[in-house]
Amino acid sequence: MTDLVAAVVVTYNRVDKLGRVLDSILAQTRAVDQLIVIDNASSDSTPELLASYGDDPRVEVVRLETNTGGAGGFAAGMEKAYERGADWVWIMDDDCYTGETALEKLLDGHTAAEKELDRKVPYSCSLVRYTDGSICEMNNPGTTWDWGRLIAKGQNTVVITNCSFVSVLIPRRSIARYGLPLVEYFIWFDDMEYTLRISADGPGVQILDSVVTHDMPDNRGVNFGDLNSSNAWKFYYGARNESSYRWHHDNKLDWLKFVLGTYVWMRRGRVSRRLQLGVAKRILAGLKFNPVPKQVRSVR
Repeated sequence: MTDLVAAVVVTYNRVDKLGRVLDSILAQTRAVDQLIVIDNASSDSTPELLASYGDDPRVEVVRLETNTGGAGGFAAGMEKAYERGADWVWIMDDDCYTGETALEKLLDGHTAAEKELDRKVPYSCSLVRYTDGSICEMNNPGTTWDWGRLIAKGQNTVVITNCSFVSVLIPRRSIARYGLPLVEYFIWFDDMEYTLRISADGPGVQILDSVVTHDMPDNRGVNFGDLNSSNAWKFYYGARNESSYRWHHDNKLDWLKFVLGTYVWMRRGRVSRRLQLGVAKRILAGLKFNPVPKQVRSVR
């Protein structure tokens, strides 16, 4: 019996890119069995675009009443896919264009990695390129000390500790055991927390033959030196969320390194004292902020 694969896309007011994303998923060489689109209460013409996919029985649209952020959207989509019986859940943002063999390579690479490592792998992710073909700075996964273990055995696969939610394939068992992403994080660091959490018994892998393109405005990673009045809300979530994770689930030394690193980057970026104070407040808020993952209900 063939495994059931459900793709999950979370979208919010990105109608100009969403159609291309969905079309690329529906054109995979290994077809998806379901495509669940979580509309995070978009206020543009997203509902009209999604209505045009109504004739494809694979596509299910779930419109949320409020914008729950990326964290809430992925949690909702993964839970829906789990309830629909998916064996694999393939998640990504609404600006991720998938190469036509991306899913096929993920499935094959995941299986090959498990065979060689002789253990279950909690997730696998794709190589993420920017629109000009270079590596996408935002989506570089963390690597293990022995990151080339599978490459040495002839596989084009890197062993990793965490990754972003841009083309990640998650087996059903990981969701069943470790639950869903933390809705309370809303945005930023929710992907890091989740992939670290589900790696409790062993790291994940990046399949380099599986390629997607992340159509971001600028090819830059998260850098607190870029903090300004217009994007402060994102950095505030990121500061609180990472502070919470480092304090409660990592270790105090790593928390301190995070705090010092954040301060150094803000100083180098000449971030205003007002915004630096805002980050400091969120870092302190993270010491008391410690949400608990929601577990999925058994359906089989």
